[in-house]
Amino acid sequence: MTKPHLVLLDAETKVLEAPQDHKDQLRLWLRLLTCTSLVETEIRKRLREQFATTLPRFDVFAQLERAPGGMTLGELSKRMMVSAGNITGLVDRLVEAGQLERAPLSSDRRVQVVALTPAGRRDFEAMARRHEDWVVEMFDGLSQRDIEALLRVLGKLKTSVHTAVSPGEAND
Repeated sequence: MTKPHLVLLDAETKVLEAPQDHKDQLRLWLRLLTCTSLVETEIRKRLREQFATTLPRFDVFAQLERAPGGMTLGELSKRMMVSAGNITGLVDRLVEAGQLERAPLSSDRRVQVVALTPAGRRDFEAMARRHEDWVVEMFDGLSQRDIEALLRVLGKLKTSVHTAVSPGEAND
């Protein structure tokens, strides 16, 4: 006896079973989620396989690479939109691995500033080059015209969302 083949459906595909029951805006939201999930899943896999690291670690490196003088744990957690508790454990592990250094803020010794070490910077530069290659590869099916149109339309969407959640405070 053969086992039935299970097909896992993403939310977007599930909605297509009864598109008349859903507004186009919902279908668009699900398409954006599906695309984001597919890209993020592949990037997580490749970071793990090729660099034995995680996406949150990569994100910490990316934030700190933009701040050569380092940043406080509070600034880092705000930029990454996660709790300070999540950042603290992650930073502790990266300090132990020699990829980050931690020092007290000169004006307030209770506040810690973290920065990339030279080894952390080298590791991140290698990861960032590959990360860019992966994204280019995954978006290779789009023409330059497609990319420009998506950037324009997604910019309008971003403004629309900002306006809906913070009327009168739309940002770029």
